[in-house]
Amino acid sequence: MTVNTAPVSAGQALDILRAAHAAQAAGHLTASWMLHGRPGIGKTEIVTQLAAETGARLFDLRLTTIEPQDLRGLPFYDHATQRTIWYRPEDLPDDPARPAILFLDELTAAAPTLQPTVYGLLQERRVGRHRLPDTCLVIAAGNGIDDGAIAYDMGTALSDRLIHLHIRAEATDWLTRYAVPQNLHPAVITFIRTRPDLLETTEDSLRRGLTIACTPRSWARVSQILHALPDRRLRDPAITGTIGDAAAAEFLLLVEELATNVQITDLLAAPRSRRPDLYPPTMTGLTALTYGLIGAANATTMPQVIEVMAELRHLPRLRPDAPFARLPLAELTTHGFELLIQKALSQNLTDAFRTSAAYAEYRAERQVQGLE
Repeated sequence: MTVNTAPVSAGQALDILRAAHAAQAAGHLTASWMLHGRPGIGKTEIVTQLAAETGARLFDLRLTTIEPQDLRGLPFYDHATQRTIWYRPEDLPDDPARPAILFLDELTAAAPTLQPTVYGLLQERRVGRHRLPDTCLVIAAGNGIDDGAIAYDMGTALSDRLIHLHIRAEATDWLTRYAVPQNLHPAVITFIRTRPDLLETTEDSLRRGLTIACTPRSWARVSQILHALPDRRLRDPAITGTIGDAAAAEFLLLVEELATNVQITDLLAAPRSRRPDLYPPTMTGLTALTYGLIGAANATTMPQVIEVMAELRHLPRLRPDAPFARLPLAELTTHGFELLIQKALSQNLTDAFRTSAAYAEYRAERQVQGLE
């Protein structure tokens, strides 16, 4: 069956669930949510981040690995009262004083015999005699039958108990709200910025009968590989086995270019007079440098990062022998500062901007140009 709702990005889905969590805490809305999306698109990461932000305890139930009794509990015969009582499982929230998220993952792949047990959790927020506390937000997730994953059609009795969010991969959203804040490798960020069509290729891979597809999850794994395996003889096959040979061939060319031209540590350590010669001479290299600077920014390096970022727009004057004059460096500088300020705000590093002469000069120029 088709999920007949407008798709949203992962970032939008997180915003909606943040609002849902706040609304439920205020007693305005109590509902169960369903995240639809292809494998690797970030459904689990959304729920994990929401739990971290709200301080909620996360109860993560993978429904493909449990039986009905794992939710309902097991019967016990009380001979004194001549009744059967149930010992409920420990994997369900029960503390009304602490926020919780009950995450029912792989709902569409769960055995049909389990679904009637799930109905009560989604609608009545209870199973057997155990009732979920009001502080518990219920979120389910699953793949569709057309996504190449094990899945069953969702019946109307199940779908009617849920508010459905259909998540799609969106490159700009993924870059600004996940890849940059998570400090993924600059090569990954730069590549997806220039090839957003390769962020998620599941549909194309299924159509062509290919086992491996690019997904947001696989690109995050590529970032880990780049950091963990410096030997290209080991690194390249691992990356190819993660995103497939066609995407890997193109991506690894970029990795080699950046390894040759982008030296972030040297730039930050160099005196100002020597810095212009260390900037990479291509737009791809400068883009990777920008993301690398954001990743390298911390309480110690932030002043130097601001100086190097601000200097980008002056490269045509500082290096007239290089092709910088033809590149949109003002736009790149603005984009870099927007992301750098976001990081500074999230990590309480804004004092470096207030005391930076380089940033003050940059702001003054923009004000003269009417851009602020």
